[in-house]
Amino acid sequence: MIRLALRQFRAPAWTAVAGLVALAAVLLATRPQLTAAAAAAHRACGDDTNCPALVTFVHSNSPLSTAIGLVVLVVPALVGAFWGAPLVAREFEAGTHKLVWTQSVSRTRWLAVKLAVAGTAAVVLTGLVSVLVTWWAEPLDEAAAAVYATFDQRDVVPMAYALFAFTAGMTLGLVTRRTLPAMAMALGGLLAVRIVVTQWVRPLIAAPEQTTFALDPDHTGYGSGGNILLGIPKAALQPPPPDLPDAWIRSTAIVDGAGRPLTDDVLHAACPGLDQGGGGGPAGPVPADVAQRMHDCVAKIGETYHQAVSYQPGDRYWMFQWWELGVFAALSVLLCAYAFRRLHRHGG
Repeated sequence: MIRLALRQFRAPAWTAVAGLVALAAVLLATRPQLTAAAAAAHRACGDDTNCPALVTFVHSNSPLSTAIGLVVLVVPALVGAFWGAPLVAREFEAGTHKLVWTQSVSRTRWLAVKLAVAGTAAVVLTGLVSVLVTWWAEPLDEAAAAVYATFDQRDVVPMAYALFAFTAGMTLGLVTRRTLPAMAMALGGLLAVRIVVTQWVRPLIAAPEQTTFALDPDHTGYGSGGNILLGIPKAALQPPPPDLPDAWIRSTAIVDGAGRPLTDDVLHAACPGLDQGGGGGPAGPVPADVAQRMHDCVAKIGETYHQAVSYQPGDRYWMFQWWELGVFAALSVLLCAYAFRRLHRHGG
């Protein structure tokens, strides 16, 4: 049975190897240039993490970095659709499962061997892709100081996504006995679960930390803000991003000492004429009088209000990685358990 499973999986395996070799060639060819550019930016900036040279380095390599990051995101989806969904559904469509079951191979062993062979390959493939991309992107990640921005493209979580996508595709194929519907549902299911985990489950793993920053009159801007859905009026002052390297910023707000948000009424009462002479036109140099008026406004508001920030620190990155791995692994185990139970009771 193991030999049969390996033979059936030979074509997908060689396709994956070819894709992995092509990706490795691109990464190996571009990594030396990336490393050299990062070293030059660090020499120019020293210990200044907000140095323009580092920002330019990150932005100039953003298109390639985005494209390579998409590869890591797409691999689990492809594994679920093209490896997981046809694994059992194709056997039912062709009727070849009956031939195996009439031999000495039980249904449980048949499914277990197929899962072990293809599932192991899926996890190994995705792990190798993740290792290569994590290694390649290290200079960019260090310069950007935003580890959570690429959280789902690095280290161990891509393997968790691939494992879940594979088992979801296999289970859907077992239920529907049709390859194409199972492929479509596997892609949709992976996307839906990823959104749920990212938006609602991941934030529950650890309570965020809180900190405050004084409003900086020299760098705070003016624009739209607030949250209409929550009934919070627009607080149009826009301070710069919090200086928290590698942090996952959960929320920011301008509040007073009692935690009340800054409202339009309070802002315009303290800074009459704030809307005059500044907004609405093409981007360009800000007139000196407008800049001074903005500076005075922020200084006045800053006597009572400050920026409150809720965030997850960078040193919790690996805790979130292992937790998310555990969540998707647990979902995969549940899917496998259901698949074995269904196959044993109903023959698929």
